[in-house]
Amino acid sequence: MEHSGHGMVMDLPPFTLGRGLHWSADPFFLVACLLGLALYGWGVARLLRRGDAWPVGRTVSFAVGVLTVALMMCTRLNDYGMVMFSVHMVQHMVISMLSPILILLGAPITLALRALPTAGHGRKGPRELLLMLLHSHYMRIVTHPAFTIPLFIASLYGLYFTPLFDFLMESRTGHAAMMVHFLAVGLVFFWPIMGVDPGPHRPGYLMRMLELFAGMPFHAFFGIALMMGSTPMVGTYENPPASLGIDALADQTSAGGIAWAFSEVPSVLVLLALLFQWYRSEQRQARRTDRAAERDGDAELAAYNAYLASLNARGN
Repeated sequence: MEHSGHGMVMDLPPFTLGRGLHWSADPFFLVACLLGLALYGWGVARLLRRGDAWPVGRTVSFAVGVLTVALMMCTRLNDYGMVMFSVHMVQHMVISMLSPILILLGAPITLALRALPTAGHGRKGPRELLLMLLHSHYMRIVTHPAFTIPLFIASLYGLYFTPLFDFLMESRTGHAAMMVHFLAVGLVFFWPIMGVDPGPHRPGYLMRMLELFAGMPFHAFFGIALMMGSTPMVGTYENPPASLGIDALADQTSAGGIAWAFSEVPSVLVLLALLFQWYRSEQRQARRTDRAAERDGDAELAAYNAYLASLNARGN
């Protein structure tokens, strides 16, 4: 392994997705992923023992979301992400856009609120502390679109096109911290938009779609900027290891294409989820209206008919 002025350079064998992909775990992400799966499984098991139902789809979505993080950070891909811009961009896009969406579709906060016991007698247990955090002034700020959208954009341009990226890439710790940041930004950006878990902001469905599409074009512009670059734009990847047999500019072009493509995939996934939630909400509202009509003998319709009759009588 050699170290250059622009970051860590590792002499690795040619990149393959077969035998070259083997266990090379980042300890922090490995522990975090295992702990997340264990806590979620505990919550589901607690609900089932109590006789409460929990959708299987949510469990599958959360598990797949955590496993995508593990795939990016706990396999050989993480090694190649240190020396290949294109592989790093796959890590970034998956962890900042795909993993948060899948994790949020698993509704972990809703599960925690239902599974955690209440402390009682004025005490503050984990459930009460979680509720305090959800209703805190801090949480209202970090989940507001005026904060999340600029943060989402700055995480691209303010990181890759400044010396901060090269500084973080000088060590695995810095690289891991960067990925934690990407995951956190993705979670706070998509949380109000997905609308599955309770939160300080819960805008209407149309506003959520506007928030979604307000941030996505900047991902596409970022990818296009990388693809159109005539020279390597990130110092860390200027001199890839000779054993990889890749050209730095061509690898940067591939990274830009990946960033551009990923601006479309999550948008479609979130849009489909929003449309489905909107449909379910309309169905629930229709059922509530029908039940109310059955209870009062459709008094609203009778009143409306009486109003029409009075208009007709006045006209005559």
